[in-house]
Amino acid sequence: MTKDQLYNELTKVSASRESRLTCAQLVKNNMSLFPDLIDILFNVNDENSCHAAWVFEFVCADYMYAIIPYLDTFTKKASKIHLDSAMRPVAKVCSQIATAYYSKENNTFKRLLKPEHKKRLVETCFDWMINKHKVAVKVFAMETLFLFGQDNAWIHKDLKQILEQDAPTQSPAYKSRAKHILIKMKKTSKS
Repeated sequence: MTKDQLYNELTKVSASRESRLTCAQLVKNNMSLFPDLIDILFNVNDENSCHAAWVFEFVCADYMYAIIPYLDTFTKKASKIHLDSAMRPVAKVCSQIATAYYSKENNTFKRLLKPEHKKRLVETCFDWMINKHKVAVKVFAMETLFLFGQDNAWIHKDLKQILEQDAPTQSPAYKSRAKHILIKMKKTSKS
């Protein structure tokens, strides 16, 4: 399958879980399509980038290590995503990368996620936190920042300030997750 054929398949993807899973399976069955999927994802002004993001999320959920060779590209370009439907899946993958990195298991992310990758993810997540974005994006961003803040106290300090300042004016879902993250930060600081 060519990149153009993949692009055409992505135009047919709907928001339904089944549709996204079907296309993700197509990519997983032929991982040589994964770089093309990433190229389409980061064509950020194309509405089809949203469909690519949905499929990208499902591929990464099943096989997180697929992103390893593309950490440079992903961490450099994640901040460029601006279409709402593409932001949530990209924010979720950021959270999954951080979760894998801080996993108790020894894994490839612990070896290959470089300080500059983490720095870019942290900057992107802070941008998502302070700008007007949907709650799901902010929730994944705060989870990512909480994890990376375990090694950098300044991240927790800045995140705490944002959460305490913004929570009163945010949705119940935001407030709930912010409260949860603040409790986790408090426990972590006492350890």
